[in-house]
Amino acid sequence: MTAERVNPPELSPATGFSHAVVAAGSRVVFLAGQTALDSDGKVAGGTLPEQFERALTNLLTALRAAGGTPAHLARVTVYATDIAAYRAHAPELGALWRRLAGRDYPAMAVVQVVRLWDEEAMVELDGFAVLP
Repeated sequence: MTAERVNPPELSPATGFSHAVVAAGSRVVFLAGQTALDSDGKVAGGTLPEQFERALTNLLTALRAAGGTPAHLARVTVYATDIAAYRAHAPELGALWRRLAGRDYPAMAVVQVVRLWDEEAMVELDGFAVLP
């Protein structure tokens, strides 16, 4: 895949995301929403950063199983049950992202939701990737 991250100077600086991603490849992988479920189907982690790390790990596990890498991510949406808490933890969440997925940021959005499928879940990530 080739991915061009586009961050026009007319827009606010892109920190932890890209304003646009132009992706070319032959396969598109759609990634289902992932929360902090462990292998037994139970929500793991009592804090937002712990759940974010697990949800991102789960998303990347699905991506790798489909033959992709974090650099192939073109779009990710984060659903959070408390946007204020998400913003308060943003530096820590950014560090987790960089450790697990690197610095090739996809186009991203963070959306507050009333709740997620599992009541204990605080965050869910979904997205799509373009593979060569």
